[in-house]
Amino acid sequence: MFPSSKKGLLIAGTALATLLGVGAAAAEDMVALLLPENVNPRWEQQDAAAFVSTMKEIAPGVKVEVFNANNDTSVQQRQAEQALTQGAKVLVVIPIDGESSAVIADMAAEEDVPTIAYDRMINSANTTFWVQADLEGMGFDQASHVIENTKDGDTLVMLKGSPTDPNAAVIHNGQLRALQPLFDSGKRVMGYENWTQGWDPAIARRSMDQALTQLNNNVQGVVSSNDGNAGAAIAALEEQGMAGTMPVSGLDCTVQAQQLMLLGKQTQCGWRPLADMAKAAAQVTVRLVNGEDFSDLAPQKVKNGVGAEVAYVPVGSYSALGADGVAYVIENDPSITKEMVCQGEAAATAFCK
Repeated sequence: MFPSSKKGLLIAGTALATLLGVGAAAAEDMVALLLPENVNPRWEQQDAAAFVSTMKEIAPGVKVEVFNANNDTSVQQRQAEQALTQGAKVLVVIPIDGESSAVIADMAAEEDVPTIAYDRMINSANTTFWVQADLEGMGFDQASHVIENTKDGDTLVMLKGSPTDPNAAVIHNGQLRALQPLFDSGKRVMGYENWTQGWDPAIARRSMDQALTQLNNNVQGVVSSNDGNAGAAIAALEEQGMAGTMPVSGLDCTVQAQQLMLLGKQTQCGWRPLADMAKAAAQVTVRLVNGEDFSDLAPQKVKNGVGAEVAYVPVGSYSALGADGVAYVIENDPSITKEMVCQGEAAATAFCK
């Protein structure tokens, strides 16, 4: 019912053509990686781990300090100040939101320290580099999957991302590109929608509970913007005996999401090569530490929210569907193994035997 599909996973240009051969930085140099929160396990377990690992490989003399702001913009700003005080040569920032993080980039620029926007754009004239997948396209894939597995007149729930995360709006725009014509024509019904502050699954769970109550369980599909929201929706559906009866989309392909996919409860997740994103950011970081040009690594440019041109490395994506999708992610994601996925209930599935 839910066939697998994929998109190309090549990074544009030569960003990952070579991980070695980068000039050696001076001993005791330090860079800072600022994470937004720990609600989503990917930040620490995948992105940070891959960035630190790559830095050790290509620039062992550079120390990486990792900070986590726990969804507090003021904390993230203070952490940036702390990193600058400690002598950070580069800030790699995953913003909690694109506006408050502009303060960080501007503050760093005053110290002649470049700022890399990782995953989420920073709306500052002082943003040096950005690496990201086509999230608008991934949102379109999420919605298309739900459309393909529902029928005319079916009612959908949309669990959107955090209203402060600029990526959430981009994902939602992609979803609407697929869905709005059907909502307008009545071929699909928008039953309930809500944003999820801080991407908090507890908030997504309350939203899904409210949706089921208001709609008297008349729901045939869930367009969820990430795996945390999807897991929350599935927990609410489980309580009503409805889990596994409808398509539920996601993003990130976490271990839990892949387990739910093997169980037929989550049916799609968008996957990006996070390790490749982290490697691209690390390569540029080392060039910046050494005061070297990195235009060969990031030949494209995009405009951010304040109209500044930012060097950009786009990353491909993959729409993982069902067991075939799980197999693809395990094969291509170095942070996830079959043994990790085949735990608990998932261990009894055909895929794991």
